[in-house]
Amino acid sequence: MKNVLAIILAGGKGSRLEPLTRDRAKPAVPFGGSYRIIDFALSNCLNSGLRKLLVLTQYKALSLDRHINNGWRNFFCNELGEFIDLVPPQQRIDEHWYQGTADAVYQNIYELEKQRPAEVLILAGDHIYKMNYRRMVEYHRANNSDLTVAALETDVNSATQFGVMSVDAGNRIVGFDEKPNDPATIPGRENACLVSMGIYVFSARFLFEHLLRDANETSSSHDFGKDIIPSIIGSSRVFAFPFQDENRKQTAYWRDVGTIDAFYKANMDLVSVDPQLNMYGKDWPIRMTQEGLPPPKFVFGRQEDDQRIGTALDSIVCPGSIVSGGKVEGCILGPQVRINSYASVIDSILFEGVQVGRHARIRNAIIDKHVVIPPNVEIGYDVETDRARGFTVSPEGVVVLGKSAVVETAMPTPSWMKTRLQTPEEGPVKK
Repeated sequence: MKNVLAIILAGGKGSRLEPLTRDRAKPAVPFGGSYRIIDFALSNCLNSGLRKLLVLTQYKALSLDRHINNGWRNFFCNELGEFIDLVPPQQRIDEHWYQGTADAVYQNIYELEKQRPAEVLILAGDHIYKMNYRRMVEYHRANNSDLTVAALETDVNSATQFGVMSVDAGNRIVGFDEKPNDPATIPGRENACLVSMGIYVFSARFLFEHLLRDANETSSSHDFGKDIIPSIIGSSRVFAFPFQDENRKQTAYWRDVGTIDAFYKANMDLVSVDPQLNMYGKDWPIRMTQEGLPPPKFVFGRQEDDQRIGTALDSIVCPGSIVSGGKVEGCILGPQVRINSYASVIDSILFEGVQVGRHARIRNAIIDKHVVIPPNVEIGYDVETDRARGFTVSPEGVVVLGKSAVVETAMPTPSWMKTRLQTPEEGPVKK
């Protein structure tokens, strides 16, 4: 693996994930409490023995830059030729940003030639999965391939969003169609298709030649799936590598969390009794940025008031968070979240630093970093009211508050509640 250079494409806008991507790139969106989406691709590289990584950034890259600089550089030793470098658009070829996936790599072709790799592994930085790339590289070499494409089985309806492949008995790709309306199915299986995961292993010299050729094609969109791969089928040795999951589950796990509903479902799976994605296995760890935060804390469980109990049921609670007399059910609380007395948070994802006031009620929501929820506010109980407030509501009813969301104070407090609210908001919890 010393002769393999990994390139992670991390520059997409992620417009379907707004407002979560309004201030950050999609790979930098928090996932599962303490992680970022890109941590999965980076962990896969590290676990696979890859120590030469280029991360190509583009849109709203500051959060991603900080995340990698603060938490990932320590895993690489420059003295041994290891590195993880963030590469913004260089505009070396022309005065434009990256025009497509192939153009992103082409604009950095000088860095690729400088490293002189035998193979180039190209990845997307915005998918959730566990995979040993070493096996794919070995498969590529064993087949003497020019290009190897990671392949995943999916249903016909989902296949229209991916590059669909047709293969022969030896897994050589004989057809490739990017996002077809009528995808080709696997022979003998009318509802199953073989699709590209956006993971490629190229023999380096072959890649250089075809990047140069594609760059001179004025009609090309300069994309691997739309242009380069279809143009080399039949004339080159192009193979499909069946996805081998390191998740240790019966069903292979791979998720494109490109929409609010897909993102919400993937997170909510983590709080189930037996989640599809195993985040606790030691065989294939997913690493993250580690901060020096105290453990989570739950208080007011020994008071006479049986409604003021700090509890979290079927939930993930990250370090630094305090559940102070509120109730949390089926949630993911990021670092340094505060849930105050009598508040109720159900089936929701709260990013770092969210503050929930007394008697607030939240359900089926995603709340971005450092948003303050005032006392008595309800979110997720009336989606029309939430829309009127300017909040984003997904097609399946998930309410999303972006980082800049300002939540107005609720309607006048009912008389039966006023006596409780006379007590000031909790400050730092004392023993």
